[in-house]
Amino acid sequence: MNLASIVRQSARQHPDRLALVAGEHSLTYRELDARARRFAAALSAMGIHRGQHVALLLPNVPEFSVAYFGTLYLGASVVPLNTLLTADEIAYHLDDSDAVVLVAWEPSMAAAAAAMNRVDTCRALILAGASADDGPPPSGARRMAEWAAPRGPGTAAITDLPDTRPDDTAVILYTSGTTGRPKGAELTHFNLFHNADHLGRILSFDQDTTGLCALPLFHSFGQTGMQNSLLLHGGCVVLMPRFAPAETLRLMTRHRVSYFAGVPTMYFAMLHEAADKGADLTHLRVCLSGGAPMPVEVMKAFEQRFGVTIRESYGLSETSPLASINPLERPCKPGSIGTPVARVEFRLIDAEDRVITQHGTPGEICIKGYNVTKGYYKRPEATAETIRDGWFRTGDVAVFDEDGYYFIVDRKKDMIIRGGFNVYPREIEEVLYAHPAVAEAAVIGVRHDRHGEEVKAIIACKPGRTVTTEEIIAYCRERLAAYKYPRLVEFRESLPKGPTGKILKREMRD
Repeated sequence: MNLASIVRQSARQHPDRLALVAGEHSLTYRELDARARRFAAALSAMGIHRGQHVALLLPNVPEFSVAYFGTLYLGASVVPLNTLLTADEIAYHLDDSDAVVLVAWEPSMAAAAAAMNRVDTCRALILAGASADDGPPPSGARRMAEWAAPRGPGTAAITDLPDTRPDDTAVILYTSGTTGRPKGAELTHFNLFHNADHLGRILSFDQDTTGLCALPLFHSFGQTGMQNSLLLHGGCVVLMPRFAPAETLRLMTRHRVSYFAGVPTMYFAMLHEAADKGADLTHLRVCLSGGAPMPVEVMKAFEQRFGVTIRESYGLSETSPLASINPLERPCKPGSIGTPVARVEFRLIDAEDRVITQHGTPGEICIKGYNVTKGYYKRPEATAETIRDGWFRTGDVAVFDEDGYYFIVDRKKDMIIRGGFNVYPREIEEVLYAHPAVAEAAVIGVRHDRHGEEVKAIIACKPGRTVTTEEIIAYCRERLAAYKYPRLVEFRESLPKGPTGKILKREMRD
């Protein structure tokens, strides 16, 4: 089994149908499959082989899909990276994942090159989004465009899929816990193929389905919820490099988009924009929400405005990501994450690890099924702590009702979800504690109308030292991705603590 069979299968069944649309450019399934095969051949010519790791620092552009499936065609594993990462963060991910190649988008070249200079094991840089007309590539870099051309130095192609096994790692997705640095969840070909297949079947995707991909493809939601599921079922993916509500509504109208998936903040922004633009999306058939709890008020207003039901779902990077959804054949319950998808089990446990059988009683969600990661790359202790007897512990607290629908009532107590991105306070706090004026620091999330939550730092300075809000923000901005650094800063003489000296974040949140 190999995840790249998605494009091979669809290219054989409907080669001339559009697979990807990006602006004025498009690729048919035949073209996407051919470019992926040529990319695989180019990697092979560079000495890259099955089992090695290729990192992608790419936005929502056709080159992402070409490199993604091309890497899989070689039998190597894909390591998608957030395009907002700083050079320090890119270097960490390259080193931790043992990536041997980095494929970077031209605007990210400076950060990519700086990161590679710090990582000896990543020996090749491939530049996407530029052509020979842009002049020579940076020293040591190669151009992806040379291999994508129908005729040129990269015309040789991998002829067929490698004999990878279902449990071989296809993609390593980096995700943080509430403590420590990001760790890579190893998702197998079996995990990702069947998760994409199940989602497409649940939402009745076919060759007439056109989806608008505003979700980042480097995220599991964008990969499975858009790219993989639509391409597997013969649909068309309209790519947006970056979400903007007015442009989203324009593209949905232009391409008669029938499927949209997004985080709640996207629906909020589209609803607000549509009120001014008078948008009409009568061709929209189904919407999917995930990544963060969907406010019931936003859901109802969107459905009333556009006449389409938003199906709220739930999952994590470690679950490929889809784990539950409000299915089409059953009533959609606002505020619910629905029911587990086929061949996936949920159970709730209490603080003593006892299974909860009474509906309405909160407990931690544990998930078991084909979609659960085989573990964290090079982290057996973290794997053993999180996956016990095949059950993945999410850290999210929920209840279920008499119909088997689940409702999230709490989540990992410290995690912040800003605009659909997970922000883990520990990572920011480590940066803050490195500041010479900071004695104590705590990072929490506060409500925000547009982003869902905003990142706030609460700081106590060292005796005799002072620092301004602007200085703290600038300091963090230099060291963290754009979605992570705090926009709000509060100074206190000291932070509240419990009897053991632990900082009480709950008290600050309250």
